[in-house]
Amino acid sequence: MREFIVEADGGSRGNPGPAGYGAVVIDAATGETLAERAEYIGVATNNVAEYRGLIAGLHAAHELDPTATVHVRMDSKLVIEQMSGRWKIKHPDMKPLAFEAARVFPPAQVTYEWIPREQNKHADRLANEAMDAGKRGERWSAADSTAELEAADAKAASAAGGHAPTAAEGTRTTVAEGAGTTVAEGAGTTAAAPSSGWAPADMGAPATFVLLRHGETPLTPQKRFSGSGGSDPALSAAGREQAERVGAALARRGTVQAIVASPLARTRETAGIVAARLGLDVTVEEGLRETDFGAWEGLTFGEVRERYPDDLTAWLADPEARPTGGGESFAATADRVAAARDKLIAAYAGRTVLLVTHVTPIKTLVRLALGAPPESLFRMELSAASLSAIAYYADGNASVRLFNDTSHLRG
Repeated sequence: MREFIVEADGGSRGNPGPAGYGAVVIDAATGETLAERAEYIGVATNNVAEYRGLIAGLHAAHELDPTATVHVRMDSKLVIEQMSGRWKIKHPDMKPLAFEAARVFPPAQVTYEWIPREQNKHADRLANEAMDAGKRGERWSAADSTAELEAADAKAASAAGGHAPTAAEGTRTTVAEGAGTTVAEGAGTTAAAPSSGWAPADMGAPATFVLLRHGETPLTPQKRFSGSGGSDPALSAAGREQAERVGAALARRGTVQAIVASPLARTRETAGIVAARLGLDVTVEEGLRETDFGAWEGLTFGEVRERYPDDLTAWLADPEARPTGGGESFAATADRVAAARDKLIAAYAGRTVLLVTHVTPIKTLVRLALGAPPESLFRMELSAASLSAIAYYADGNASVRLFNDTSHLRG
């Protein structure tokens, strides 16, 4: 029985961004390259491109000999562990790709091995050739490929103690799969890999979100509904003082590398005060805005209960229920917040970013990270100008590290 080695890779310049994959089929007995595959696939994430490379490599091997055994070698820890069955696949974009890859050969004919990126040069260069061709508006051509030669030169240089870089080298970044884009998926804590903060050493640094609820506004002490559909109040004097205290505390810690804020006035003002202390710019993310509470904006809970008792009862019982007057349901908020989370995880992989946002988005991020049901939103207390923190790892797991810390506001 013949044995093939399939080496595959994928990359995204932006994650998501212009993406491509590369795959090579090698005769295990002779080391001869039997087939190469590469393709520009448009805008996609690294992980999608890596899976597409795997699928292309397996199909190329199947075309050569469907009875062969195949040993897959990739530098994507995520893909290798998921295809080996050791890590659960939670992201909805990954599931159909993994299913497609598993169908090419009978499972008993395929084994998987993680390798360092330095040992995956051939496939890496194919992926970069494909992305370069896509940038030019062209298709990758096997006849024009120099990936095999460059990979061989790099291997020889490495063996001699040197290094042979290429223009394409270093353009790919490896980022987490993301933690899902729906309430049902969430960030999850049920993967086969360890969770609850026990991440494997080779996972790399997580994307860490420090979650800051904005400082007080005139509506905060009165406990009035204040979402994205109301008066958009600014901070009160007390709220500005709270923001100053947060900035001082974060400056002492010195860990925040970027700041992202909801577009509403109170969050942008809070973020601006903190950013001035930390010497950072503020990026606005629409997905971090507060829920739109419709006709309830500006009212207290008691006033809503008096005026709209049936609507309030339905809202408390069903995450799909919307506030009176066409507000936003908690389910819709969760979808929006989860999409923003995935976008930010990709953008800030391995970094610590301060997200300045609101009660519902912060509670939702915590709920999704814990895999808790929607009704848990009503069981969390979140104070003005409080800090919480969640770390997101490359295997899709999340670890809640801090919740509703207000120690910086005392003294």
